[in-house]
Amino acid sequence: MKIERVDDKTVKCFLSNEELEEYNIDYKDFIMRSEKAKEVVQEIIEQAEEEVGYKPPRFAFDLQIMMLPDQGLLLTFSEKDPLDSKDGSQILECLKEMKQVLQKTKEKIGEKQSSSQQLPDEGTSVPEQSEVPKRPEEAMFAFRSIGRVMEYASVLPANLRVHSELYVMDGLYYLYMTKNAASYERYSRACIQAMEFSATFAADEDRLLHLREHGECLIADKALKKLRIC
Repeated sequence: MKIERVDDKTVKCFLSNEELEEYNIDYKDFIMRSEKAKEVVQEIIEQAEEEVGYKPPRFAFDLQIMMLPDQGLLLTFSEKDPLDSKDGSQILECLKEMKQVLQKTKEKIGEKQSSSQQLPDEGTSVPEQSEVPKRPEEAMFAFRSIGRVMEYASVLPANLRVHSELYVMDGLYYLYMTKNAASYERYSRACIQAMEFSATFAADEDRLLHLREHGECLIADKALKKLRIC
């Protein structure tokens, strides 16, 4: 196990094929965050503390995995601060947009309730139940590499029935996903998991049209299913 200190918040670790065999672990274990992978990661962090003075992250770390053909794996640990990182600020921006949408929804509900309290004119039918606001069923995520998209696809259930498209534009990989035939609970869970691997963007019509017009479509349908690492 070879450990190298990059900076105060980043450390790299090289695991040879022999060491991977000794640990009985492979690339997929790190992607799936198996118990064996967690034990190895903990051992790497402890060894990095002793050898190069590495301090474990205060909040969470971002783990990048690179396969080196016929050699082994290169793992890069970097601290991910939710208040300082770029992804964190983008997530906060997305939450602000969601808050605005919820506020508008509340205002519409208030208007409908107010109008329903007024006495209707003679001959006017009164609806029995107010219309329930429609929940969002589409989302867009930006990944910095195709490897991150593959890692995300691998943690999802194989039978998740969402619709997904993959685009590349300006060096980033964009995943457009809609609920499709999946339950809303499973779709929501998939969106939450995506935030661990990517930056979040509101999937409004203008952004989607811009992506389809200026980006390159890599996979037009079932992108997540086709990118799963078996």
